[in-house]
Amino acid sequence: MTRITHIALDDANMPPPTPEIDQERKVAMFDLLEENSFVLPEREKGPVPEGPYHLSLSIRDKRLVFDVETEAAEKAAEFHLSLGPFRQVVKDYFQICESYFEAVKKLPPSQIETIDMARRGIHNEGSRVLQERLSGKAEIDTDTARRLFTLICVLHFGG
Repeated sequence: MTRITHIALDDANMPPPTPEIDQERKVAMFDLLEENSFVLPEREKGPVPEGPYHLSLSIRDKRLVFDVETEAAEKAAEFHLSLGPFRQVVKDYFQICESYFEAVKKLPPSQIETIDMARRGIHNEGSRVLQERLSGKAEIDTDTARRLFTLICVLHFGG
């Protein structure tokens, strides 16, 4: 009951993703739906609708929007997060991913592994920022935060 069973990205007004970004998106969405933890905390206004949840992610008015509904299409929550705290880590993540994708084509495994370790470190930083920004709005575990951060990066790609 404390999980996401459907996820949608509002990327209609974005340029088409590169094949690498499209693959990252597909893997993140598949992994997220396979295993995640998403808990809406109790609120003063009454009980929180029980999950599982459908999540829609979008960028509106330069803000990251989480729109959460129950499987019966009942509004469960909506929160808007400033993109400011994500900008640098998303930029760093795209740069290291670019390096990684190029390295895979021509560098030896030891150098690829070094770049991949740096990529994972930046990814972890992005997921930590997301968990902090969602504090008090939704509780997510580290793996869920990592997968959602990937999807945020996909949305940023067009922004």
